[in-house]
Amino acid sequence: MGIFSRISDIMNSNVHAMLDKAEDPEKMVRLIIQEMEDTLVEVRSTSVRSIARKKEIQRNVNTLRAEAADWEKKAELAISKDREDLARAALLARTRAEERAADLEKELGHVAEELSKLEDDTGKLKAKLADAKSRQKAIIMRQTSAASRLKVKQQVSDRRMTDAMLKFEQYESRIDTIEAQVESYDVGNAKTLQQEFAELETSEKVDAELAALKAKLGTKTANESKD
Repeated sequence: MGIFSRISDIMNSNVHAMLDKAEDPEKMVRLIIQEMEDTLVEVRSTSVRSIARKKEIQRNVNTLRAEAADWEKKAELAISKDREDLARAALLARTRAEERAADLEKELGHVAEELSKLEDDTGKLKAKLADAKSRQKAIIMRQTSAASRLKVKQQVSDRRMTDAMLKFEQYESRIDTIEAQVESYDVGNAKTLQQEFAELETSEKVDAELAALKAKLGTKTANESKD
């Protein structure tokens, strides 16, 4: 396949459609990028050869033009010396040189046109390549994200994970039961605010009675001592 045919195929290709239909988009985009890079290398090599060919043709044209000018001078010299035969031969040589130069100039035009097309297609190919590489990054990121999400989903849906969570719930239920049993022992034992004050009042009354009893006993003891 010629270089221009390959470039045309790449330029006309629908990368979006190719990736949508591909079973492995990441692999497909790698192949597309590789094809573009290979074609770009080939385009550059072709450009180098074309530029070299252009320079060579230009040198040959310049040489033939100089040669034609030289034969023109020789024809003039021959006429000045009355050597019409030599003048005729010189003019024929000049004509051949000019014809060869004209043919080369046509070829030079074709090479220049080819180089212009190569330059234009190279720019388009680079743009297409940049777009493909950008899509490659996006695809890799999407694939990595999807793989991570799938792993999480698989773990969440895993029967072992479900059983483990069920056991956690059972353990928590057991702990709740034990804690409830502990708290049940305190039911009815907690003193209310009124009970606290009632106890204080009772204690104060007992203290007063105790003091009175002590005073009474003290007085009685003192009277008995007098008798």
